[in-house]
Amino acid sequence: MLLDRSKAPEFIVPEDFELPAPQQKKLKDGRSLYFVYTPNLDAVKLEVIGKSQRQDLPLGKSLVPSFTLQMLTEGTKDLTESQLSEFFDFHATEVHPLVTYSHEGMSLVTTTKHLYKVLPVFCSLFSAAVFPDESLQKRKSQRKLGIRMDREKSASRASHLFRKALYGNEHPYGQEINEDHVDNVDRQDLLEYFQNNLLIDTEFFLCGNLNDEELERIIADLNSFPFRSAKKSTPLHTISTTLKIDEIRPQALQSSIRLGSWSIPKTHPDFQALSVFNTILGGYFGSRLIKNIREEKGHTYGINSSLAEIGESCYWVIGADVQKAFKAEVITEIYKEINRLVCEPVSSEELEVVRNYLIGQMIGRFSSSFDLIDRFRAVHHSGLDFTFYVEKLAFLRRFTTEEILTVGQKYFGNPPFIEVVVG
Repeated sequence: MLLDRSKAPEFIVPEDFELPAPQQKKLKDGRSLYFVYTPNLDAVKLEVIGKSQRQDLPLGKSLVPSFTLQMLTEGTKDLTESQLSEFFDFHATEVHPLVTYSHEGMSLVTTTKHLYKVLPVFCSLFSAAVFPDESLQKRKSQRKLGIRMDREKSASRASHLFRKALYGNEHPYGQEINEDHVDNVDRQDLLEYFQNNLLIDTEFFLCGNLNDEELERIIADLNSFPFRSAKKSTPLHTISTTLKIDEIRPQALQSSIRLGSWSIPKTHPDFQALSVFNTILGGYFGSRLIKNIREEKGHTYGINSSLAEIGESCYWVIGADVQKAFKAEVITEIYKEINRLVCEPVSSEELEVVRNYLIGQMIGRFSSSFDLIDRFRAVHHSGLDFTFYVEKLAFLRRFTTEEILTVGQKYFGNPPFIEVVVG
């Protein structure tokens, strides 16, 4: 049979979408290990994740958690930084810190062959790190340079200022990090955080081609991790929202725009519909904002809208780098496209394009062996499991233009929104 290359392949939505839940194993102290079996893959991925205590620190000490994690590989009581680096390189192993506002930890990727040599050394990072002051000073210099460079980049600056506008500078999620915060970090801060606050309520996420006996051997090593649980509730921080920040840069050729407002969590009944609305607005390359501001007017290379979350708070934000002379026009056009979507039903043709795109995108996110554990962790910290994705596919199969119109009116229909412009 000859293939007609003038026609695109028919898009077929899969009938079944079964996601085997990770095995949950309990360590001796009650902590959980979530394991996904990945046959025919001679690689192992382990993530050690705990709740960040950054929000409990004074604002001037906000960088202590990230410095603590970065310094874990700078030497232990038994191995120097260079010895650790050579050891991990020789055993084809990567170790990286994982830091967000709400969670922190380390990631280990290695081969099945080397796992049992590497794992004890990886575990020792969390009990025997020494935080040499010379290495700390070097990292502080690098961080200061990074802060200065980010400040010069209008896109990075706009993102920082958007969070500041959303939460306020006295909130841990909104404060503006500068060189003084780096200077406030010393070795004693890292030691105290390491001994008392690192990896509170730890959970372990593992995937690999491992049998039950090998899994029990790994659990025996993981039992050596220090056990720490939260001793107090997180204090409530006052949110102080500013609707507009305009940082003028006379010499700039372009302006970075951030426009957005508060949103809802993944657990909310409206989240799936709002996610579709956001996609139509600016969440993919065929979106309304791309067609208007990139394709028709040529004011930007790219513009996007996204739903984001920090801890238990959520927001949506539109971001674009545009020609400076047209920044006011671009903001006007953004409001115009939002207004169109909250007032006019989406055509059935556009709706089907978005439906097929979102279904294909979601299924594509489960294409590799490590994707299962990554997608599980992405919803686990929101109190969800793989049911979230099954229900998402069911919603994407059936959503209507009326649902998208209603959710748009509910969450995007009350301007003005927060506006940040740098440049």
